[in-house]
Amino acid sequence: MQIEVFSLCDAATVNAGKLNILGAFDTIWARKIPIVHPQCSVALRIRFDRIEKGDHSISVNFVDEDGKHIMPAANGTIRINIQNGQRSASAHLVLNIQGLNLKRCGEYSVDLAIDGRRDLSLPLYVREHKERK
Repeated sequence: MQIEVFSLCDAATVNAGKLNILGAFDTIWARKIPIVHPQCSVALRIRFDRIEKGDHSISVNFVDEDGKHIMPAANGTIRINIQNGQRSASAHLVLNIQGLNLKRCGEYSVDLAIDGRRDLSLPLYVREHKERK
């Protein structure tokens, strides 16, 4: 298994077998805290080798610096079928998040686990935007 894309972005879609990503980011500038970020997405593309065909569990967790969940975990299962003549296949997943509530400045984390094993983590930094006078 190889994770080809794992990104926090403004929006993502899957259409005709293609993963489309708009506006990848790792920092939110807030004028005041707490902030509710209206909409974002987690985009994921994973490649599986022929011997990995079958069902795989996926879990995405959004946590604060203390490891506390800031939203419920997104858990699911994907089934990988590999066509004859192919040595691998990819899976695309998009998690759309509405109204992400960020209660303080600091570092947050988007954690990805596949088959119960934590594979990758993306940082999200929330910084205070100070206006110049």
